[in-house]
Amino acid sequence: MNRQLQTIALRNLEQQLNVQPTSLHLKFEKACLLAEMGRMIEAQNEYLEILAIDPTHRGSLNNLGTLLHESRYRSAARTAYTQAVTCHPDDPMGHVNLANLLFEEGEMESAREHFERALELNPNYYQAHQGMSYILTQLGDEQKAMFHRRLGFQHHAITELPFRGQRTPVRLLLLVSTTSGNTPIRTALTNQIFHVFIVFVDFLDEHIPLPQHDVVFNAISDADLAESSLTAAQCVIARTTAPVINSPQAVLETGRLHITERLSNIKGVITPKMAIMPRRQLASSDAVSLLQECGFEFPLLLRAPGYHTGQHFEKVGTPERLSKVLAGMPGDALFVIQYIDTRAEDGLFRKYRVMMINGKLYPLHVAVSKDWKVHYFTADMAKNADNRSEDAFFLKNMPDVMGSRGMDALKAIQKTLGLDYAGVDFGLSANGDIILFEANATMVVNPPDPDPLWTYRRQYVDNVHTAVQQMLIHPKI
Repeated sequence: MNRQLQTIALRNLEQQLNVQPTSLHLKFEKACLLAEMGRMIEAQNEYLEILAIDPTHRGSLNNLGTLLHESRYRSAARTAYTQAVTCHPDDPMGHVNLANLLFEEGEMESAREHFERALELNPNYYQAHQGMSYILTQLGDEQKAMFHRRLGFQHHAITELPFRGQRTPVRLLLLVSTTSGNTPIRTALTNQIFHVFIVFVDFLDEHIPLPQHDVVFNAISDADLAESSLTAAQCVIARTTAPVINSPQAVLETGRLHITERLSNIKGVITPKMAIMPRRQLASSDAVSLLQECGFEFPLLLRAPGYHTGQHFEKVGTPERLSKVLAGMPGDALFVIQYIDTRAEDGLFRKYRVMMINGKLYPLHVAVSKDWKVHYFTADMAKNADNRSEDAFFLKNMPDVMGSRGMDALKAIQKTLGLDYAGVDFGLSANGDIILFEANATMVVNPPDPDPLWTYRRQYVDNVHTAVQQMLIHPKI
């Protein structure tokens, strides 16, 4: 419905409400229309008015939750979805909405329970099959994941997201894999600017026409996990003349082992020795001697391909620990990585993250921790003002922190990657060398928590999101 027709429809609804001011049906129609028109605050208020009269109103609870989720009020969205499930336990939509949010929060078991409940209620509810496929992939059960993947995506390879802006949208084709391994880019894709069509490339029939679009963003980013999806993405791109962000071919060159080799010759970059080894070799009685023959010493690191945020990534301190650590790792092959002690003189570990967007560098954070496996939101940041001050100083003064050697190395890494959207995680040696942790397109840019504690970070996260948006609005031809 175009803007003129929406305005006429809204006027008609308001006239009907003047006659029937207590009609929840009319108020709900008005709220839905306001949301469609991008008048989000008014739509939320209408849903709240309905819920004040009927706290169990199914459509208002689910739609309000969706609007709050889109606006990044995740806690409030969770409350709305939970209420929807509580009031309507036999409605699969509420269970799927809540499950998707729980999955994003990393609460896998709770998410799985709600997806399974939705499928008990409606075995053909394809959104629940999609969710189950992602859950099972994370749990390493690929056989069951594929079962749900087929039921979820076979006839639903394109999903259109609602556009809620006032002006002509940028029509964006977002290519993703159904096996995960995607760039978590959605937070930058505001529906006030972008009309997004998600294309699940693994199940796209070549005879189905692509939606009209202005630009393509290949969000398939994990070359180790999603090689077949990147190949499928190349077939999709062959069908369009629109500008493409993050060429699948360039992403294919960023597997963890391959990129370490590619970056090893850059001046000012230290890359750890790395190999991928079959589980059977690592589990054999001569595993330690095999590792030594390959040049590895203890301690060393084991990592399962395709996992991020520290999942299935462990330090093996001694040969005696190898079998125990291996038992808890999924997959038929694992990365073996040289352990480099990156502690500074103060005994703390640091992980820097810099984003690389459209040819420019954007500092995102430095996380400070007592543990070797550093992640920002599990590091010693929230409770340590000194660490936050160090983070803030890095954000404001990246060139001073990095020095000319480090900045030159970052620019060389960006050039070597050849990606429009990427990031690099690293430590710094005493002489300013970058100690590479990883460099690829999988990097997440999470909005800071609303707590005023993180106010200093907002501008820098917004800088990244703005850079992504401008790259998509004005792509290079």
